[in-house]
Amino acid sequence: MVALSTALISLALVFYSLGVWTERWSRFLKPWHVLAFWLGFGFDISGTVAMHFIAKGDFNLLDIHTLTGQLALWLMLAHAIWATSVIRKNNLLLRKKFHHYSLFVWLVWLIPYFGGMYLGMFG
Repeated sequence: MVALSTALISLALVFYSLGVWTERWSRFLKPWHVLAFWLGFGFDISGTVAMHFIAKGDFNLLDIHTLTGQLALWLMLAHAIWATSVIRKNNLLLRKKFHHYSLFVWLVWLIPYFGGMYLGMFG
């Protein structure tokens, strides 16, 4: 189960990073970027659920890893929904400006990613 959850979270990193960075470099939101955001989010949810099953002890909502993880998941969800909306509206100005928000969400997401890695190795 540890290997599965680690693989799922790592796939989240790959897809979300791919979407965020290629969108940033192109400076224009494309439909496949949105797909990468959704895949990253889906893998993150799946990995989080898998990790929940192997966690020891009670679920603590006030734990810093849990709080940052929840924040990151909600931001990723909002990001993917907003990206989907921007693509559907096909507003060229929004598609050009979208990358400013993407990097922020990605950076927030890295906090629980590396925090979880640290906890898994040393916690």
